[in-house]
Amino acid sequence: MGWIDKLQNRWNLKNGWQVVIVLVVFACTGFTVLFLKKPIVAFFTSEGEQNIWFTVIYYILILPIYNVILLFYGFVFGQFQFFWQFEKRMWNRMTGRK
Repeated sequence: MGWIDKLQNRWNLKNGWQVVIVLVVFACTGFTVLFLKKPIVAFFTSEGEQNIWFTVIYYILILPIYNVILLFYGFVFGQFQFFWQFEKRMWNRMTGRK
């Protein structure tokens, strides 16, 4: 059993192609957040210097932005339902709900 099969079973996906699409969505979301960081840093700091408070605030604010972008790419790639369930599970884990 390969790693794609393990992910397919863990995420309850139909086939290996769906696993690949889900991984592409995660990759696209990560790259988008990466490319958004530089303009955000430039807007809120002078000459790109970051202090510790900016870093803390950035990581607190990037979580909801990341989730919205993840749902967007999930919709674009036809996997919105999977990522909507993924977001709900993550939110329940963060808030301690079952």
